[in-house]
Amino acid sequence: MSDAELLARIKSMLVDSLMLKMTPGDIADDTLLFAPDGLALDSIDALELAVALEKNFGVPTPSAEVAREAFVSPLTLAAYVAANAK
Repeated sequence: MSDAELLARIKSMLVDSLMLKMTPGDIADDTLLFAPDGLALDSIDALELAVALEKNFGVPTPSAEVAREAFVSPLTLAAYVAANAK
């Protein structure tokens, strides 16, 4: 899967799994997930995101420290999935 395809799948997963009221095309590659001026996700969304990553890509999130680094933007999520996918 190409980087662009992975990024598109990540954005679709965000919209579907978190029931965001937007389309994947509305999310920029570098949109901050938890910032108020980004998607403004909360801690419940973080848990749902971790579950969605494992369900959709087979990539677990082993700790909060890993999540803090990976759950920054769609780009960082894609890099995390690419580095840890089986």
